[in-house]
Amino acid sequence: KRFSDTLKRLVMPDYPIDKFVDAVLQTVRATKDYVPPYGINAALYIRPFMIGTSPVINVIPSDEFEFRVFTTPLGSYFKSASSMKLLISDYDRAAPNGTGGVKAGLNYAMSFYPSASAKAKGYNECMYLDAKSRIYVEETGTANIIFVDKDGTLVVPSSPSILPSITRKSLIYIAREYLNIKVVERPVCCDELENFIECGLCGTAAVISPVGSVDSPSRHVEFKASSSGRGPVLEKLYKTYTAIQKEEIPAPDGWLYKV
Repeated sequence: KRFSDTLKRLVMPDYPIDKFVDAVLQTVRATKDYVPPYGINAALYIRPFMIGTSPVINVIPSDEFEFRVFTTPLGSYFKSASSMKLLISDYDRAAPNGTGGVKAGLNYAMSFYPSASAKAKGYNECMYLDAKSRIYVEETGTANIIFVDKDGTLVVPSSPSILPSITRKSLIYIAREYLNIKVVERPVCCDELENFIECGLCGTAAVISPVGSVDSPSRHVEFKASSSGRGPVLEKLYKTYTAIQKEEIPAPDGWLYKV
C-alpha cells in the first residue's frame, strides 16, 4: 500500500499487490543461501523499488519503468553505539507539501550532507524539525522517532511529511493490542523533549534503537531511561516485535509469509 502511494505521488504506474508479493517471495527463494544464521541479530534485507528508464533528459515523468527487488544480508543498523546521540539539524529533510510522506530516494539524498556533518561532530544522526515552523519533531534521515513519557505512554510524532514507517505502524499495533500500552499519535513540539524519559529510532533495519540524548546549539536533553540502552517500555516493545518475527508468539493475521 505504501509502495502504491509512493508510485502515485511520483507519477509512476501502480504495481499489482499480488505480483509485488510474488516478486518478493521469488527473490527471497533465489537468495536463501544469503539469509544470515538464526540468532545472530541479522536478517535478509529486502528492498523492492521502481525506476524510470525512458531515454529522455526532459523534466517530465518517464513512460518506461523497471520494477526490481534486491536482497542483502544486514546486521544491526546502529551497532556502533548502545545509545545514540542526535543533533537537531539546521537543514530541512522535507518540504511541508513535498515528498516526505512517501518512500522516495530523493528524501534520503536530502539528508546526506547534514548527516555527514553531524557524524563529523561525534553524533550518530540528525533530528529534523518541520520545515514550516521549525517547532515540531519529524524524524531522522534514516528512521522514525518515538518517545515514552513519564506515565509510560508511547508518544508518536505525526506530520504529513513524516514517512509512514511500517515498523512504526507495527509497533503502535503491538503496543495497543499486545501490551495494553497507551499510544498517542500527535505533533510533538521540540520544547517537549524534556518531558520524555525514553526515546528510540524505529525502522526496518533499526527495529528500535535507543537514543540517549539530543543536542542543539542552545540545549542538551537526556533521556535517562534510554541513556545506556532501550528503556523498559521500548525494550518490551522490541522483545514482543522480534518474538513475532521469530514465531515465538502468534503474529497478527497477514503479518508473516511462508517462503
